[in-house]
Amino acid sequence: MYYNADLHVHLGRTKSGKPVKITASPSLTVENIFEKCVEKGIDIVGIVDCAVPEILDELEDLVKNDVLRQLDGGGLIYKDKIVLQLVSEIEVGGELAGSPHLLCFLKDIESMRAFSKILSKYINNINLSTQKCRLNSIEILKIVRDFDGFVVPAHVFTPYKSYYGNTTDRLSRVFEKYYDEVFAIELGLSSDTYLADMISELSYKVFLSNSDAHSLQKIGREFNVFDLPSPDFKSVKLTLKSRSGIIRNYGLNPALGKYHRTFCLDCSKISNTNPPIHKCAYCNSENVVFGVLDRIYEIKDQKILHPAFRPEYIYQIPLEFIPGIGPKTVKKLLYEVGNEIYVLHEAPFEQLRECIGEKLAKNIVDARYGNVKIKAGGGGIYGKII
Repeated sequence: MYYNADLHVHLGRTKSGKPVKITASPSLTVENIFEKCVEKGIDIVGIVDCAVPEILDELEDLVKNDVLRQLDGGGLIYKDKIVLQLVSEIEVGGELAGSPHLLCFLKDIESMRAFSKILSKYINNINLSTQKCRLNSIEILKIVRDFDGFVVPAHVFTPYKSYYGNTTDRLSRVFEKYYDEVFAIELGLSSDTYLADMISELSYKVFLSNSDAHSLQKIGREFNVFDLPSPDFKSVKLTLKSRSGIIRNYGLNPALGKYHRTFCLDCSKISNTNPPIHKCAYCNSENVVFGVLDRIYEIKDQKILHPAFRPEYIYQIPLEFIPGIGPKTVKKLLYEVGNEIYVLHEAPFEQLRECIGEKLAKNIVDARYGNVKIKAGGGGIYGKII
């Protein structure tokens, strides 16, 4: 059975109102995330702040009140609608260079609770998300493996807090003999399958396209389609390990990502010439934020070469990016047409036109088929539909 999975969503607050991810919206609570996933069309969600003790308490309360039910193969299901995968995003502070982020997937509350207790010895505040950990990547992988979990390097190309972005030019040098135990990597918003497959060491890794949502609206802006016998932890892990059952990746056109091209910190201009760009083409400054496209072109070692198992990558432009589509229009579409994934990719033009008129319906269909011009993003500024 096919499932839409977004495996990187942040929490902003606990149920009692305490902050979890400082840069995330306060409306990102556990139950709000589940309800937004229904609205978006997401079937499996990975909440990446599950090592926070109060969040684990909250999940246990939801199980006791029959709102959540533990699955035999790991993970929990919300009202028989949405499956939760328990994840902890960690900032790895023990590498020789950089401070990359690593996603740690655990099978159940008990395992995550034990992992959290170990983690608390190596970070300053276990109650906040994505804190710097005084361990290296291999040490973290070994701990996760002891709990039958697995790790996924997060947004691997972004200029800050990533492996290829500011830690290494080869992931295999970081994980060494344990590299084969890294089944998948997360592409991030500013890259895609075509760019990542210019690095030969990634040719047998699964690529995940996740939202890294810091607000409810951002959930599902990138997601994966899995063919699973069950939406539980065991099936997701096996699918990634075996490289089978990965049906499609849906993600932003990388140019819409906020770190796609090199950005000048002095004149605030985004490069638009052939990569890699190490200094500003406008003012010649070297005070720049290096772009994802530029970094990939700097370290690539082959032309685009997709392995046989690599699924189709479909560009998705979320409703909020499409000109003329504001919050009221989105609400109308979701009420009268269907969830956002259906609206973006499947709803017939006639159905859209009947709901919101011909002009806006055409904008959605043009976005669906890539009939748009994009101004590339960089330096923390999202790209734009022109």
